Amino acid sequence: MKRPWLMLVGILILAGLAGMAVWPRDVWFFKNVQPHLGLDLQGGTQLVYSLDLTTIPDSDQDDSIEGVRTVIEQRINALGVSEPVIQSSRVGETNAVIVELPGVKDVNQAKSLIGETAQLEFWKPAPAGETGPNPLMPAFIPSDLTGADLKKASVGFQNAGSQQASLANVPQVELQFNDTGRDKFKALTEQFLGQQIAIVLDDQPISAPTVQSVITDGSAIISGQFSLEEAKRLTIALNAGALPVPIELIEERTIGATLGAQSIQESLFAGAVGLLLIAIFMIAYYRLPGLLATVALVLYTLFSLAAFELIPITLTLAGLAGFILSIGMAVDANILIFERMREELKAGKPLNLAIDLGFKRAL
Repeated sequence: MKRPWLMLVGILILAGLAGMAVWPRDVWFFKNVQPHLGLDLQGGTQLVYSLDLTTIPDSDQDDSIEGVRTVIEQRINALGVSEPVIQSSRVGETNAVIVELPGVKDVNQAKSLIGETAQLEFWKPAPAGETGPNPLMPAFIPSDLTGADLKKASVGFQNAGSQQASLANVPQVELQFNDTGRDKFKALTEQFLGQQIAIVLDDQPISAPTVQSVITDGSAIISGQFSLEEAKRLTIALNAGALPVPIELIEERTIGATLGAQSIQESLFAGAVGLLLIAIFMIAYYRLPGLLATVALVLYTLFSLAAFELIPITLTLAGLAGFILSIGMAVDANILIFERMREELKAGKPLNLAIDLGFKRAL
């Protein structure tokens, strides 16, 4: 007799904890536990990018598509966007990457970051009488040191140890090269000591510092008139790496939070009405077993919602519909069990045996 009572107490404790997790306000140690809403419920932005794979061999196209998706995912994650969805797809005959950003307000920042190729290059002084290929800096030509040799980029501040506040608060981007890049950078600083080396990002000159000494530790600095936000964005792009193939924004869609809130309210209302109708039917038709099944159904709903919030699971409108459908499937199982119990009782079986056989033979 102790075991059923212990199970009942355990169920009640779990139900209480689930109720505190689902409750819209903080209760006990359930702090900031809220449902994670997808793009269609929370509102946000959907961006669709087409991929130019014309120069990529067929055998390498799948890897290139996955590479673009991975780089975009790294950049979006670095922005701190909650629950983004980045997936490859087909739009007509075009390979595409779909980016969903729930709750994002600064869409232009996200588009700018995603669209940057982040091709970092170091250009050396051109030989006398020779003109470089970039009209923005004709006195320089490309060297063999590129972003592929980069190990890490981080935000720092010029003259961080200076007593002058104006100097100590100027942002800069600090670079650390890998072993190969360190050797290349050392050779550049040895060869062009006292001359300028241009730092170029996506064919745009960022800085052209003068080499003051031979640098052997693989460190470099990109300095300029950066704001802190610009330095952070440049660091994110460099750390995420370059996009393997060119991309183009072909569709932008903004979903308002009002539509999402309305969808949630209507879905919850539909679920509540459905649950109420099911409870009325179960209790009216099956009496006590129906009442017990309704209680079990409420507990199932409570436990499921608590699991969605604690795991967490991103809820979309389709997900809510699936959750409501699962409630109906749970009711269906109860009906099968109760009908089987009725058959066993009509066959003259005692109640306890009919209940046992009802659960065992319902399948």
